[in-house]
Amino acid sequence: MKICVLYGSVRDNRAGIRVAKFLIPKLEERGHEVQFMDAKELNLPLLNKRYMDYKGDAPEQLESIAEAYRQADAFLIVAGEYNFSIQPGLKNMLDYFYQEYFFKPVGFAIYSGGAFAGIRAFMQLVQTSSALSLTPIPSFFATPLINEAMAEDGTPADEKAHDRANKFLNQLEWYARALKAERDKGLPS
Repeated sequence: MKICVLYGSVRDNRAGIRVAKFLIPKLEERGHEVQFMDAKELNLPLLNKRYMDYKGDAPEQLESIAEAYRQADAFLIVAGEYNFSIQPGLKNMLDYFYQEYFFKPVGFAIYSGGAFAGIRAFMQLVQTSSALSLTPIPSFFATPLINEAMAEDGTPADEKAHDRANKFLNQLEWYARALKAERDKGLPS
């Protein structure tokens, strides 16, 4: 399957990238094609005009992202929490698109420097992704105390993280297969 991994931090000292470095190889080991979408690398301007509003005349960068999203069977969002909310880089990256998300599953790998692991951002991301017609899966992968929980290369301090990640990814794959089968029959009107 094709899975887009979205990462929303644009800060200089990004601890959450560790979670992406941990999960992306796990997806690849399972045989998936991973497209990593990094808000900092993409450097999209603040949303002024959605992709669909360009009516076929979107900038090349947006066309490229839209094509990756159209091809995706699932999304995995790696998200931290800023002031009890969604990271602005991630929210901006999500809001550019709409139809490209229709009826595709999304899983959330949340993290924070504190004990709550970004749960408040997660709750808002569920609402936002649902509004975009993504289908949030029931489970999530949480990493509290990110600086202690994972090394800079994504190696977890606790070996149980592997089991938790596998259960989470099993569920994401299940939803991806189920929703793809239904999308292949045609979208509801």
